Amino acid sequence: MKSHFLNEINTSFKGRVTLNKELANLSWFNVGGKASIFFKAEDLVDLLNFRKEMKKFNVEIKTIGLGSNLLIRDGGFKGAIVKLGKNFSNFSLTKDNMIIAGTAALDKKLSQFALENSLAGFEFLSCIPGSIGGGIYMNSGCYDSDISQILLSVQAVDLNGRLVTIPRSEIKFHYRGSNLDSNLILVSATFQGAKKKKDEIEKKIQNFVLKKKNSQPSRIKTCGSTFKNPIDQTKKKAWELIQQSKCQNMFCGDACISEEHSNFFVNKGNCKSKDLEKLILDVKNQVLKETGVKLELELQIIGEQE
Repeated sequence: MKSHFLNEINTSFKGRVTLNKELANLSWFNVGGKASIFFKAEDLVDLLNFRKEMKKFNVEIKTIGLGSNLLIRDGGFKGAIVKLGKNFSNFSLTKDNMIIAGTAALDKKLSQFALENSLAGFEFLSCIPGSIGGGIYMNSGCYDSDISQILLSVQAVDLNGRLVTIPRSEIKFHYRGSNLDSNLILVSATFQGAKKKKDEIEKKIQNFVLKKKNSQPSRIKTCGSTFKNPIDQTKKKAWELIQQSKCQNMFCGDACISEEHSNFFVNKGNCKSKDLEKLILDVKNQVLKETGVKLELELQIIGEQE
C-alpha cells in the first residue's frame, strides 16, 4: 500500500481509522498480529463510503465482531479490518412481532430485548457469546435451536458499496454455516418472534444459562467450541471423539485443551496463534486416526502465518 493512500484514508471518514492496529485484544484467545488498516464505522453512510474507497484501491476487507469465535494468525491481516460501531447495535420492534437488530449487537442482548417484549424463539441466544452478524454467518445455535429458525432477512453492504436486502429464502443455512458471501458486511437483520408469557420465556432462558454454566468453562482465554459436531458420521459429539482419542492432555506451548470441556482450546497465558493452530491440527489428526472421523473447524481463522 502506498503511503499517500494511507494518509488519505486517515482523513476521509467519520469513523476511526488506525494503521498497523494490534488485533490480539479483539479475539477471546488474545493472540494475533496486526491489521494494515483498522476501521471502526460510525454509521451506515460512513461504512458505505469506506467500502467504496477500499474497492477503488483493491483492499481486502474482513469484518469482525466480538471475536468470540475467531483465531487471528500471528502474521496479522494484510488488508482492512472493519468493526461496526455502537450505531449498529440498536433494536426496534414492529407491530407484527418482528425485531430489527443491528448486527454489532450481542446475541444475548437480542435475547434480552425479546424477553422484555414477551417474544419467544430467542431464548437460546442468551447462551451464544458473540454478535448477531457473526451468528448469522455461521448459523449460531445451541440446544436444538439456531438463527436460521428465526431470521426473516438480512441487510448488508456488498462489494460495490451498495446496501442490499437478502431474504431468508435466498440463504442456504446448514449446521454452523451458510452460503452468505464472505465479502458482505452484514449491518442489520429482521427476526420473527412469537408472543408468549414473559415468565415462561424467562424460565427457559434461566434453564439454558444454568445448563451452559454446568457444562462449559468460563473466565478463560478460549473461543468456545473449536470443532463442529460431526453430522452423519457418528452420533458422538466432537468433545466425545476428542476424549475417546485420548487428546485431553495434548498441548503446544501455552495452548492446551480445557479440563472442563474437551472441545474448548485454551491460551494458558502466552501462546501464539501458531501454537493453537498446531494443537488444532494435532487433535484433528489424532481423532481421524483413532475414530476415522474427520472433524471440521467451527471457529474462524483469519490472517497470515508469521
